Amino acid sequence: MKNDLDLTGRTVLVTGSPGFIGANLVLRLLKSMPSGRIISLDNMNPYYDPALKEYRLGLIEKAAEESSAEHIFIKGSIADKALIDSIFEKYRPSVVVNLAAQAGVRYSIDHPDVYIESNIIGFYNILEACRHSYDDGSKGVEHLVYASSSSVYGGNKKVPFSTEDMVDNPVSLYAATKKSNELLAHSYSKLYNIPSTGLRFFTVYGPAGRPDMFYYSATKKLVKGEKIRIFNYGNMKRDFTYVDDIVEGIIRVMKGAPARMNGDDGLPVPPYSLYNIGGGQPEKLLDFVSVLQEELVNAGVLPKDYDFEGHRELVGMQAGDVPVTYADSTGLEKDFGFRPQIGIREGLRAFSEWYKENPY
Repeated sequence: MKNDLDLTGRTVLVTGSPGFIGANLVLRLLKSMPSGRIISLDNMNPYYDPALKEYRLGLIEKAAEESSAEHIFIKGSIADKALIDSIFEKYRPSVVVNLAAQAGVRYSIDHPDVYIESNIIGFYNILEACRHSYDDGSKGVEHLVYASSSSVYGGNKKVPFSTEDMVDNPVSLYAATKKSNELLAHSYSKLYNIPSTGLRFFTVYGPAGRPDMFYYSATKKLVKGEKIRIFNYGNMKRDFTYVDDIVEGIIRVMKGAPARMNGDDGLPVPPYSLYNIGGGQPEKLLDFVSVLQEELVNAGVLPKDYDFEGHRELVGMQAGDVPVTYADSTGLEKDFGFRPQIGIREGLRAFSEWYKENPY
């Protein structure tokens, strides 16, 4: 059961706002909210070139000038408890979307400390601030939406991946932190009646995306004339999800908070939900690469006579990776009438055309 939330006039906090998904979400909110306020937060860390975050933030600032909604950007970390508490106390957000996190499966193998700081301590700070938003009888946070990841499915052999599947065997620290977020959110929903929804994203891509993602890093290497390494000898399958589909899913979920209710024992039933957001059509990595190369040529990023075969290197699996990701998004479709629609041809064309003008 859902409570319908109209975002008009409300204060929305989006953490990780100049990040890939966060920036696209804030841009969409600025365009669609006739009134209200968007507080966005990010520490602008150098995990990848901060110039790309600055670019996205510039797009947000430009959109804010033309929007009826107010936008306030705060530079800081969700791991800074005093900062998070002060933001909640000053702005009293009604809806919180926590997208701030240290991303990347492979990076977590060598840099575990930053994952604990951001993904565990930072998320705990968000949960605590939500909890205390109800102090003294205040209305407080009406809905907490947070990013999980398809990585929680680990080496799950059953496909498509369902939110009903057991996910107790993560194969990376990153995945373990995201599963921890789901457990923490569930316990806070139960203990403090916080309406919360977790979203497991599946391989998000698109213009101005994360440079560490395969499609982006492969593009940069091809432009330089370097070889791209295709793992598991090209037999990987990914449920690639275009960023606009992700944002559409987030906004629909934001507006549908799990309803508070009591169980037969008189105690609160956790107002908690969990959904996959994935393309629903796993693509073989070699096919994805072929479409990417074709669209890079069509956009003029690469010359028409580019020797693709000479710039491919098929290699084995790497630590922390899984061979297949495939989302069962029927829950999202059932509760919100939405299923991702944008195919890889359309999505990679948009990325290639953007990269032609913005070769970050």
